[in-house]
Amino acid sequence: MRRPLLLGMLLLCWLLPATSAAASANDGDDNDRIVLVGSVLVDRDETVNDLIVVDGDVTIRGRVTGDVVVVDGNVTIRGSVAGDVVAVSGLATLGRRARVAGDLVYGDDRPVQAPGSRVDGDVEKFKIGGASAIAAIGLWLGFTISLLLLGVLLLLLAPRAGEAIARAGRDKPMLAALVGLGGLILLPVIAIVACITVIGLPLGIVLLLLILPLYAFGYLSAALIVGRLIRDQARILAFVIGLVILQLLTLIPFVGGLVGLLATIFGLGALLIALFRARS
Repeated sequence: MRRPLLLGMLLLCWLLPATSAAASANDGDDNDRIVLVGSVLVDRDETVNDLIVVDGDVTIRGRVTGDVVVVDGNVTIRGSVAGDVVAVSGLATLGRRARVAGDLVYGDDRPVQAPGSRVDGDVEKFKIGGASAIAAIGLWLGFTISLLLLGVLLLLLAPRAGEAIARAGRDKPMLAALVGLGGLILLPVIAIVACITVIGLPLGIVLLLLILPLYAFGYLSAALIVGRLIRDQARILAFVIGLVILQLLTLIPFVGGLVGLLATIFGLGALLIALFRARS
């Protein structure tokens, strides 16, 4: 079994080419499948590389040249898998023509193997720590994809706002950090103080509802700024690169949480500066 950090890096790096292709509006052959929610069928005439499903059942009648990882769902294999098969929470069933070249790892019920099926590696149940690690990676992956989709949508809807935020973070990084720190501290205080007054109660409720989205927008803004430092053109691709970097850094033990906090502060500051400039 791979270490969680390495698995997370591979999963997130798979997102980059797929999103880049979408950003450039070019049709390409992407044989990796990553599904958050929904069933997946690999039919007899299909061949895919790696298959990752967070929540949904998987049926493989064709050929998988990489690994199969299913966090929550059943796996039915009637074809071939060249890598490992990991079923965290669900039943793995192998038909009589099923071939798994790697290991078959399960978390709950022992896999059902029909006569004639073959597993070249080990059939083993991973420990609770391994299940927790894979589940955490699944949640992290889902959160990452959600951020990715939200950021791309915002850039498509408001490209000029993205340019303004990137420019604010690049031109005045220290000011952005200070403004972001102030916003991180003062926004909840202002919201709570407003809620204890009759006149300010509506404002306080609105602020409380907006705090978490603002923090998320701040993190997305930081991803765009980081990406623009590496790739000055192609807004969406730059954002994806920045998000990949930040999300991989958040996987580092002990340091990851600090990286996420600092990125949120810096991005929030750039966002607030861009909003102030737009109003002036």
